[in-house]
Amino acid sequence: MLMPPYPNLVSESLLINSTIDLLASLGGRASAVRVVEYVMRIRKPDAGFAKLLVGDLIDRDPRLRLDDETVELVESDQATLRLDDAGFVVFDLETTGAKAPPCRIIEIGAYLVKNGAIVDEFHSLVDPGESVPPFISGLTGISNEMVRSAPPFGEVVPRFLDFVGDSVLVAHNAQFDMAFLNYEIGKVYEDYRIANPSLCTVHLSRKLLPLVENHKLKTLAEHFSVELINHHRAGPDAKATAEIFVHLLRDLRGLGINDLAAAHRFSTKKHYVKRNEAAA
Repeated sequence: MLMPPYPNLVSESLLINSTIDLLASLGGRASAVRVVEYVMRIRKPDAGFAKLLVGDLIDRDPRLRLDDETVELVESDQATLRLDDAGFVVFDLETTGAKAPPCRIIEIGAYLVKNGAIVDEFHSLVDPGESVPPFISGLTGISNEMVRSAPPFGEVVPRFLDFVGDSVLVAHNAQFDMAFLNYEIGKVYEDYRIANPSLCTVHLSRKLLPLVENHKLKTLAEHFSVELINHHRAGPDAKATAEIFVHLLRDLRGLGINDLAAAHRFSTKKHYVKRNEAAA
């Protein structure tokens, strides 16, 4: 399978991951022959044949590059990305249940934050190809009739990937949303996931606001005087999260945290998220 036309997707295949692990252990470079010997278990392959085999891997993942007969690991500049220079896509999902699989996405809402301001938005209902449980309909207000006329995820995801681009993904309880997003992406583009780095506003707020009663979205919205209406719909929840995130970015800068790697270390170091506080 050739790489999808989205540079923010990377392969989860065993061959790709083994190649990346090998290159990382060797300083980022190795001959095509060595890669084929190690990854594909082919002893002493012809150099030209090895180059052809490796070429298939290169075509499937933007983290790999072939320079003549040398395979190289393309270095990412994400770790040194300054927060002031980054774009952030703050997103929220509504789903048919709590775990993927078997549950599916029924709505995506997202807002693009640059230079401390919301500058663009994305929204779509999604047809999950199955019934929306009554509890979810009661919680979100999203009915079977509403999603029945919506596009399936396979039609929504190209527009969403274009919207995200190379931005940092941000969500309230990011582990939940990223798991659902990558599950759905993997169903459309087999063995692929989104490569964009992510930040979690639950983790950030626990570090930045330790005295707040809890770190639910509603509580943080009240703390920052952010309007949260139509709660448990992806668009309004994503907008509230984006506005909260702008405040959290300001607080990070106040602590001298100015790049993505430092923000990620700060937010995840010895964190503990109570089960009920991670919920929206």
